[in-house]
Amino acid sequence: MPYRISKIFEIENGHILSKHPDNCRFPHGHSRMVEIVLAADSLDSNDMVCDFKAIKESLGAFLESWDHALCLNTADPNFGFYQKTYGSRIIPFEKTDPTSERMAKAIFDEVRARLAEASAAKGARYPVASGVRVERVRVTETSSTWAEYSE
Repeated sequence: MPYRISKIFEIENGHILSKHPDNCRFPHGHSRMVEIVLAADSLDSNDMVCDFKAIKESLGAFLESWDHALCLNTADPNFGFYQKTYGSRIIPFEKTDPTSERMAKAIFDEVRARLAEASAAKGARYPVASGVRVERVRVTETSSTWAEYSE
């Protein structure tokens, strides 16, 4: 049975679901919680999966870029307008609507890539052992709804 740790980040984030038949096709936002669960079969030399600070340092800037940003389908007819108007505050989703499910997958992929970088880094103040893996990412949309991605 693996050891698990979890870190939750809070972001304010908007999206437009261009294929939605109702109000979600209009710009709207959510106070989201992004929960990242890491696992390892053994503990590191500090008796941890990894230091929580390593998660924050590895992912803080990435998730900060999602805070007060608008996630948008690149196929949305208004994508060009939004990107020109809001620039880096647009998080593009390539020809797919940025549902909470898609967000969880995108964040999962980014966490996995950043974990690989962190475990390859030499001399890091908060090292990440090579056996640490992303178990799942959960993204809340409301206080009673969430979507999750794992492999």
